[in-house]
Amino acid sequence: MSKVLETRLEIDLGALETNFNLLKSYLSPKTKMMGVVKASAYGTDSIIIGKHLVKLGAQHLAVAYIDEGVRLRKAGVEVPILVFYPQLEEIQNLVGYQLTPSVYTHHFLEGLCQELKHHQVDSVGIHIKINTGLNRLGFELTELDSILEHIHSEKKIKVAGVFSHLAASGNKDEVEFTKAQISKFEEARSYFKTHLNYTFKSHICNSSGILNFPEAEFDMVRAGIALYGYGNNPTEHKMLKAVASLKTVIAQLRTIQKGDSVGYERKFKAEKTSKIATLPLGYADGISRIFGNGKAHVLINGKKAPIVGNVCMDTLMINVTGIDCEEGDEVEVFGKNHTVLDFDIEQQTIPYEVITRISQRVTRVLV
Repeated sequence: MSKVLETRLEIDLGALETNFNLLKSYLSPKTKMMGVVKASAYGTDSIIIGKHLVKLGAQHLAVAYIDEGVRLRKAGVEVPILVFYPQLEEIQNLVGYQLTPSVYTHHFLEGLCQELKHHQVDSVGIHIKINTGLNRLGFELTELDSILEHIHSEKKIKVAGVFSHLAASGNKDEVEFTKAQISKFEEARSYFKTHLNYTFKSHICNSSGILNFPEAEFDMVRAGIALYGYGNNPTEHKMLKAVASLKTVIAQLRTIQKGDSVGYERKFKAEKTSKIATLPLGYADGISRIFGNGKAHVLINGKKAPIVGNVCMDTLMINVTGIDCEEGDEVEVFGKNHTVLDFDIEQQTIPYEVITRISQRVTRVLV
């Protein structure tokens, strides 16, 4: 059997719609939704997901890089697309495909102003990013005057949005910190509302922000991981449905005896007669070696089976002792019936990382 048929990532648009509608139910009718489809829509398919989000009612999309936005435009997506990390060398595509850059440094803002002198456009909308406590990217509150000076001096620049990013909106122990971030953002938002003679969008809420801080929805929210079925705490996880299900089949079964080993470096040694199944899925497909040696479980015929030994490049082995199964039987690595949290039993990482790592050689299939 070919790898295409054996191993696939199933994309459930019904689950996406359920998650989208749940998030919308937390918002006032006038609040706009930005669907985040960066990193191939969190490891799924940005074009399939992006188009469906627009169909569901998302008024904006967001990507990490300009080339991601270009692919969406070429696929026929027409809604505004925010680019979180635009690069100056790709400004021509940014302008040509009418993408909206996030601006978070004077270096980029100055470079953008210089580049726009060579383009025949009336104006380019930007979203100004404010650092309110994540301390990753963004202007400080002390820089607002200098930002405004740049904007007033360049007629081709228009502020389409002002935004920030919450650091711990899903953590109940950090509520006061999150509220402080929201307060700082309100200060920046008020500043621009006072000094600009036109309106713009304001957004700070990410997925957990939507669910936990309704007072901070402002004009728009950015839905990311929650759209794909995962949150940042157990309560959020239970509310959502997994969009992506990674499935494969048993390629081979064998019985080994006490003392026999499995895999490279003989990391697993049987303490008794055991039944071992090999799956056509490995670290080249996105299943990291950190999940070997009992750190993760898969689901087969309703039973959990641990990964044993080291994960190989194209294969991994599971212990199916006591499980009724045959070669060719389907295995759910993670998905609806066996979430990423069930798979990653020792919480070696986070759902974001697991689902975005699934490589492009794994065929995406709509269900």
